[in-house]
Amino acid sequence: MQTRKNGKKQASPMQLTGSLLRQVRMNAQMTQGALAERLCVSEETVASIEQGRRSLVPDMAEQLDRILATGGVLAVAVANMPGPEPFPVRVKEFMRHEQEAIGLASYEVGVIPGLLQTETYARAVFHTAVPAVGEDEIERRISARLGRQALLHREPPITASFIISEPIVNSRIGGREVMRDQIRHVRTCADLPGVSVQVLPHDCESHAGLSGPFILLETPEHRHLAYTEAQRTSHLITDPEEVSILTWKYGMLRMQALNAKETRNLLDRLLGET
Repeated sequence: MQTRKNGKKQASPMQLTGSLLRQVRMNAQMTQGALAERLCVSEETVASIEQGRRSLVPDMAEQLDRILATGGVLAVAVANMPGPEPFPVRVKEFMRHEQEAIGLASYEVGVIPGLLQTETYARAVFHTAVPAVGEDEIERRISARLGRQALLHREPPITASFIISEPIVNSRIGGREVMRDQIRHVRTCADLPGVSVQVLPHDCESHAGLSGPFILLETPEHRHLAYTEAQRTSHLITDPEEVSILTWKYGMLRMQALNAKETRNLLDRLLGET
């Protein structure tokens, strides 16, 4: 939002950061499209950030600093930008561990995992929030979610495993075209170095994930953590015994799910490419 000072419009923090990104991109003689390709995001995402319609999150700022060789100015600008946090306080510790993790395993039953979501699918998901949230807040949440996805493209690659319940990929969240683009994106992510995607078939008569979704993390110090979410609650689990139980569950789910090749074939069939 713009404010007025001495009768003149004053740029918002997002607009100032966006203008800074535009300037350093132009200094590097790089187009929005070329930068978007390096970031593995859409060109519209880069344009939205530069125009001040979408916030620049810390992880993406650091990635941009490396690509554009800015010496860290974007990360400093974001770190000192006032405004609401992109994530609730209760999940900030998990996000910190997630970005540092050397291993990640995610089981999801309701929606495509956030690290695999497209921009349009994420927007459709956030529009289902109850109580409803405003468009500015939705854009902040989308920026934060897309920023987290840099984790899957870092060097050296993270080891990441995703198990997705089949009803998710057969759903129509956001409409047919949104879902088709989302499935195509999941299919692309399945070919990333270090990434494994498996679908848990809907006709599975018994499986280890009936108690709900969860995420497992391994830190650079080889500490094992778990994270769970339910209606308006979340919990970072550090107790080794509890983490061990969820690790066993995940191992059983991997055996009960379609293997990586079978999953790719299923996604291809959904896309009509086989």
